[in-house]
Amino acid sequence: MALLSTPTPLPILLGLLSILLFHPITTTSGIRLGILRRPSPHLPVFREAPAFRNGEQCGSENTDAIHVAMTLDANYIRGTMAAVFSLLQHSTCPENLYFHFLSARIAPEFFSSIKSTFPYLNFKTYAFDSSRVRWKISKSIRQALDQPINYARIYLADILPTDMRRVIYLDSDLIVVDDIAKLWSVDMEDKVVAAPEYCRANFSHYFTDAFWSDPDLSKTFQGRNPCYFNTGVMVVDVDKWRKGGYTQKVEEWMALQKRKRLYHLGSLPPFLLVLAGNIKAVDHRWNQHGLGGDNFEGRCRNLHPGPISLLHWSGKGKPWLRLDARKPCTVDHLWAPYDLYHSARHFLEE
Repeated sequence: MALLSTPTPLPILLGLLSILLFHPITTTSGIRLGILRRPSPHLPVFREAPAFRNGEQCGSENTDAIHVAMTLDANYIRGTMAAVFSLLQHSTCPENLYFHFLSARIAPEFFSSIKSTFPYLNFKTYAFDSSRVRWKISKSIRQALDQPINYARIYLADILPTDMRRVIYLDSDLIVVDDIAKLWSVDMEDKVVAAPEYCRANFSHYFTDAFWSDPDLSKTFQGRNPCYFNTGVMVVDVDKWRKGGYTQKVEEWMALQKRKRLYHLGSLPPFLLVLAGNIKAVDHRWNQHGLGGDNFEGRCRNLHPGPISLLHWSGKGKPWLRLDARKPCTVDHLWAPYDLYHSARHFLEE
């Protein structure tokens, strides 16, 4: 006589489900089967990215290395993971990419999250001392712009190894859809920074009336043809930056901002005061910025015409937040394929 099956109690089912979700499943041969690691209470869980290998034409010497610097922050790590994934996916020589992550706190969960998501990634994490800049920051138009980690790019030359001559600095709210080696190989022409310039932007709007009405300050750009550039995508000659004392030059403007209200927009204006009109301009395709809308409402924006190598959600609106809220802009769907975020809900849907 066949035995009647007894319904499994709900607590047992929930226990089995938690094991499947949060504990590694391995075979005796060591092949990983849909591993999901127990998440940090502060960080989301990410899927493991596939391994990307060099093409036959790639070199393997130190001189072939491409150095990329980014910041790590719990609020933006989902964007960082997507950016790294996009860089690897579109690189001809992904094994030649070396990532340098700056964080206000070196937490084990940051390291383990990167390592588990990108097991083959060449990377190093660096502690950024927030106290170095915290008291130099003036309140801006958006709280996110006032975080010390947003100013870490000023101190790259002091933090990175002294034998590193060049680095590409990238924000966390972007994806790269071209080979980053093309940007890396730009001829700096003896300049300290290379970035897309936007000379049609109204440059005067980045500074206050108090700045332009001051007879001495208004001469700051004399002899230069200053244009706006976005500091979220820069090639930096860290050797020239270090020797030229550019960190101190930027800090001097930040100190003056504390005494006089010269600008409203975070870490960007002091960069412009020091470097605008004296950088190496690169093609606009390397920073299709402003996709996050303005700094107040973050409304949707369309792409600018022309070829695109890098999409940048600068502004208030971030694609992962708008997608999660199910109120995405059209351009956010271009970011979504690089999103490695793996929630329990996504796991169950698969």
